Amino acid sequence: MDVEHLEAEAKATAAKHVANMLQRPDQLEKVEQYKRRVIRKKASVEAMLKTAMQSQLDGVKTGLSHLETALSDIKEIKQNLRDIEDSFKEIPRLVEKLQDVREESLKHSQYAAAMENLKHIFNVPESVQKTQEWISDGKLLLAHQCLADLENSRDDLLFEMHKLPNQSPTDRNMLKQYFSDVEKLSEDLGKQLWLILRRTLNSVRKEPQVIVTALRIIEREVRADEAAIARQQTTGFMPTGRPKRWKKRCFEILEMSVQDRIEGNQFEERSQNKMWLVRHLEVTRQLILEDLKVVKTACVPCFPPSYDIVEKFVKMYHDSLSKHLQDIISNQLEGNEYITLLNWLNVYESSELMGHPDLMIDVKKYGSLLDNTVVENLICRYVSMLETNYQDWMKNTVMSDVKDWRNDAEPEADSEGYFHTSLPVIMFQMIDQHIQVAKTVNQELVERVLMVSIEQVVSVTRLYKEAIVEYKTKHFEDRSQLRYFTHYMIAIANNCLQFGELATRLRQRYWKSGSHDNEAEKIFQRAMTVFESLKMDTLGYLEDELFLDLDKEINDLLTKKWMLSSTNIVDTICATVEDYCHDYTHLWPRNFDLLISGIQNRVAKGYITAILQKKLSLKNYEERKEVADKIVQEEKKLRETFCRANPLAVKRESPFDALPLLAEVLKLKDGSLLSLEISGLIKRYPDISADHLLALVTMRGDMGRADARQLVTEILPEVGSQRNAEVKSIFSQIQVG
Repeated sequence: MDVEHLEAEAKATAAKHVANMLQRPDQLEKVEQYKRRVIRKKASVEAMLKTAMQSQLDGVKTGLSHLETALSDIKEIKQNLRDIEDSFKEIPRLVEKLQDVREESLKHSQYAAAMENLKHIFNVPESVQKTQEWISDGKLLLAHQCLADLENSRDDLLFEMHKLPNQSPTDRNMLKQYFSDVEKLSEDLGKQLWLILRRTLNSVRKEPQVIVTALRIIEREVRADEAAIARQQTTGFMPTGRPKRWKKRCFEILEMSVQDRIEGNQFEERSQNKMWLVRHLEVTRQLILEDLKVVKTACVPCFPPSYDIVEKFVKMYHDSLSKHLQDIISNQLEGNEYITLLNWLNVYESSELMGHPDLMIDVKKYGSLLDNTVVENLICRYVSMLETNYQDWMKNTVMSDVKDWRNDAEPEADSEGYFHTSLPVIMFQMIDQHIQVAKTVNQELVERVLMVSIEQVVSVTRLYKEAIVEYKTKHFEDRSQLRYFTHYMIAIANNCLQFGELATRLRQRYWKSGSHDNEAEKIFQRAMTVFESLKMDTLGYLEDELFLDLDKEINDLLTKKWMLSSTNIVDTICATVEDYCHDYTHLWPRNFDLLISGIQNRVAKGYITAILQKKLSLKNYEERKEVADKIVQEEKKLRETFCRANPLAVKRESPFDALPLLAEVLKLKDGSLLSLEISGLIKRYPDISADHLLALVTMRGDMGRADARQLVTEILPEVGSQRNAEVKSIFSQIQVG
């Protein structure tokens, strides 16, 4: 350390400190005060330094004293080690001198062991017989005590022989042979213990002392095993029959008894009772619940805490039950047995069994009763079986419904008079029943069953459609055979609507948003499409039936017969429509509206087609006017007829609206205004074609085909920019050729 440098720094610091204290004249008066303060501080620091130095000196002095003592001890230890080394040199000679003494000591030890066990050796046959009697009489503690004495005598003698450098196999075998009955006694005692333990759950309530006795004997054997293993680690000697591991055997016996109790409560086979599995699982539930209650209340006081008997028994029941259920599954389940088993898995964890208030056992820590792969396989097999059953059952249901179509009676009607058959209700009741059953398992199975059910309904609809087509074809071949064809077609159309409504209701009731939403959406959309298509086909067949009676009249429109007939053809058409509408009132309103709209559209199409086909040859204005006036009159009759049939259609645009406009073109007297009238027609019906207009103009009879074409050609471009190609009317359905 640079003392001079430190001293200079101290002086500079002191000077700065003094300068700071004496910055004002009035501070000079306090110089003495500052001086005394510094002197006191200096004295304090010096005292602290002296104390520190004294402590250091005392510590050094003490350390030197310890070093001196340690040096003395090292010298003494060094001398003792030299003495020990000198003593080691004498040991080999001492061993030779004491060899005779060592041999005599071994003999003395053997003689002492023999003398100590002499009474047991001489009394072995008597002790064996007495032990056997005690075992037979159930005096197991006395029997075990006697057995322990015999085993100790045998093991002590064998141990003394084990210590001899040159063992005699003959002597050892002779000794083992002499004590051979002891091992048999041990086995007989063990058999009695295992018999008691197998009846633990029955005995523990009536004779708990028997269980306690067996466990005391097992605990003694556990301690004997531990002692034998400890001696083997030091001497290498292991007594005959050790370790017995009776505690391990105890749990094995208990587990076997649990397996027997679970497997032994199946009293029926499938061939004897279809509900065998339900009964078996219910008995199993009651048995396990009662047994575990006994374990918690009666076994806990009897078993040592280290056995953790409740935990062990729960694990045994869990594992044994899992194995038993797998055995049941491997024997192939049938029908609702899948659901019974899947539902019971929920019961197992519920308050009806493991979650019972008297148990409150969390079985999740023991793992699943059945692996997820096994459960998934069960569900897949059940769904596959359900799909197969659906195919047969739905086919038979459809065929039964088809058979009813040929009955000589009307179909059933609901409270509002709408025809229907029982097919939709029967099918969806069955589906609902299966879903209710699946609901007892979990939501995932509900959704899978729902999707499979709807898929099968869609699939069987093809068969339903084929039957409808065959039914329609047979009727159209001979309309006198199937008297109630119209009524059953009405019922079928209503069924299609009911199919859709029931499917939608099932979806709303049972489907929950999840990972299969897209798949479900496709299935339900396909179902709705199929039902809608089948409904439209059926309504089309009803139309076809009606027009079998109307086609002749429609073909006679705008002909000479139409002009000259005393009976108005349109009156016949209206009367026929009204007659059929009397039956159509049994259609649901949506179907009725669709059917009447379709018939109206078809009649209008036939009427307009008749006008454009130029069946009449008009020679002058009077004939055109007569035809036009008749068209207007008949349009009113047709409109009124369909309005009466379907009042809801009044507010909608009617396809008959085109007839007065066509009539105006026909009866127009001034040909120069024809282009204006046609332009108005085009604006009202943008989809009317040049062929339509050409046929209409030429029907007037006052203009050649070439002039008519030129007129149409000139008018169309003028209004073409105002035409909307997307607008479709009755004219889009009419072809003129």
